[in-house]
Amino acid sequence: MIGRRPQVQFEVLTLQDPGYPTALRAIADPPQALYVRGRLAEADRTAVAVVGARRASPYGVAVAEWLGRELTRNGVTVVSGLARGIDAAAHRGALQGGGRTIAVLGCGVDIIYPPEHGRLVAQITGAGAVLSEYPPGTPPLKHQFPRRNRLISGLALGVVVVEGREDSGALITADCALDQGREVFAVPGPVFAQTSVLPHRLLQQGAKLVTMVEHILEELHLAVQHATTSSVALQGAEAAVYAQLTLDPQHIDVLALRCGLPVSEIGRVLIGLELRGLVRVLAGQRYVRATVEG
Repeated sequence: MIGRRPQVQFEVLTLQDPGYPTALRAIADPPQALYVRGRLAEADRTAVAVVGARRASPYGVAVAEWLGRELTRNGVTVVSGLARGIDAAAHRGALQGGGRTIAVLGCGVDIIYPPEHGRLVAQITGAGAVLSEYPPGTPPLKHQFPRRNRLISGLALGVVVVEGREDSGALITADCALDQGREVFAVPGPVFAQTSVLPHRLLQQGAKLVTMVEHILEELHLAVQHATTSSVALQGAEAAVYAQLTLDPQHIDVLALRCGLPVSEIGRVLIGLELRGLVRVLAGQRYVRATVEG
């Protein structure tokens, strides 16, 4: 089901308008008009796109959120496509970092797609912009998404691919970035994971390796304003439980055995860690770290 919001307010920017993004105007086939919900800003000239798999792993989601958060904390606008998985995680991370983020749609700006992202769209319009080259009312047709990817890369100084299978749409965004003279970055993943195929191939072909946000900032000649957090200040049971958590899901009973603590105590600690944004709860009482340490 597609969610549509009638009577949404939006701005139309043509190629001749002063507010039309300069970087986008310079690509080979810029849209003649952009439909914008929210607000574009001068700060968006310094932008990085974060893209990847829709069916992302917990590892990929954690990395994308971390990248989004740390990039915005360093004054960089995060661009992505609002899709499930990596895109949504990058937007969420940018919002967590208190910075700006731009979502580029493959449908009209009055269409919420995927439909569960209504709240996320509202948050993005309040801290950035949701934009499209398609007029309001345009449904999310399959062929429109590969075409919109040139706008994701066109708005950015570089594109970071977090996860993706061999045929992932993120490959189209990376190819567009190369055609537009943008930098391409990739985050390595587990060797046997299918979602690692695309980033590893890009790394073999010369993409820049990213294991910390500073790698992106330095390559783009951007000042490091906020160094990546290297540790989390925890004590006692919280420290013990957090030390056992990884980006691979673990059941609460397994954590209790590894920590030598009762399940009830582990549950209490996990709630506290979740409230602090350090733990993500998955289905079936499984837990993963919600942050990546640099």
